[in-house]
Amino acid sequence: MHKQLMNVLREKESKMIEIRRYLHQHPELSFHETQTAQYIADFYKDKDVSVETNVGERGIKVTIDSGHPGPTLAIRADFDALPIEEDTGLPYASQNKGVMHACGHDAHTAYMLVLAESLAEIKDQLKGKIVVIHQPAEEVPPGGAIGMIQDGVLDGADHVLGVHVMSTMETGKVFYRPGFVQTGRAYFKLNVIGQGGHGSSPHTANDAIVAGAQFVTAVQTIVSRRLSPFETGVITIGSFDGKGQFNVIKDRVEIEGDVRGLTDETKAKIEQELKTTAHGIEALYGVTCELDYQDDYPALYNDPDFTNKVAETLQQANFDVEQCEPQPPSEDFAYYAKERPSAFIYVGAAPEDGKAYPHHHPKFNISEKSLLTSAQAVGTVVLDYLKGEK
Repeated sequence: MHKQLMNVLREKESKMIEIRRYLHQHPELSFHETQTAQYIADFYKDKDVSVETNVGERGIKVTIDSGHPGPTLAIRADFDALPIEEDTGLPYASQNKGVMHACGHDAHTAYMLVLAESLAEIKDQLKGKIVVIHQPAEEVPPGGAIGMIQDGVLDGADHVLGVHVMSTMETGKVFYRPGFVQTGRAYFKLNVIGQGGHGSSPHTANDAIVAGAQFVTAVQTIVSRRLSPFETGVITIGSFDGKGQFNVIKDRVEIEGDVRGLTDETKAKIEQELKTTAHGIEALYGVTCELDYQDDYPALYNDPDFTNKVAETLQQANFDVEQCEPQPPSEDFAYYAKERPSAFIYVGAAPEDGKAYPHHHPKFNISEKSLLTSAQAVGTVVLDYLKGEK
């Protein structure tokens, strides 16, 4: 049966690529993926599967029921794009100005559609159920996973498996890592409010720029002096809005930043230290600090037992499998992993021309060979999982 599925997927590789290129030409932003969701739902109309639409707003849940008792495995693919103007020069480049599939979610959806179609064709030979999660809005907090979970997308599921194609990883390889594998993230905005005045008379004012600059400097010590050397954390100040007149003392500045932590505990520690620093700036400079701190995605934790089992299954099927380092970006797949033992793995997709631009770059592109690898890898795990053994 494994050989049969691998051959079928190989024969359908051109179909995956065709779907991917269509989706690449018609990207839609998070929480606005109306046409993409309809495209996915329409794909399943003549398939022997159960389809639920508008799960968590625009999400789609597809159930492939073998009709035989057994475990249930959920497999997930996201389908939103990014607010980026494409600069690849590809013949199938985005037709929607300012919107681009710059993270590979078009590839995720394309391989998943064809894999689901192929699994449905052999479902009578399986034992248990497959839940296919087509998820919107991975890129923008609060993300699409939460809504789908609240609408019951994981009801009955025993484990969840996700894949991300990676433009910076070697094509043809599959990568995995047990335990914490991607950082959690948070966003903050700090308004520092002082008292304006004329540059000639600083003693009559209270300079918000000076106080804000001290905050920027002080938070750099949180990672270097408040975290253990064995913890992974990042604080990025991405915006310092203090534009004004050269001889006028600003009464207010706005600072925006990004927080990452490889564990939820590390991220919580950074949050507390940021708040402490803001209070300290108030006391030191006599300003008011209004801090808006938004805890976005949790850290992504791969269940060690399930993740190692996935890797072992792929190795036994002669995939080129390699353990990787943790990945700095965040992923709302982390919410599924908090609900069920899960594994999030990576498929190498470095372009053949050697120009591997990072995700979220205007020139981002992938090797389309990664679609077949993704479909065959996930298909292999599904077949092994649905042998009927819990």
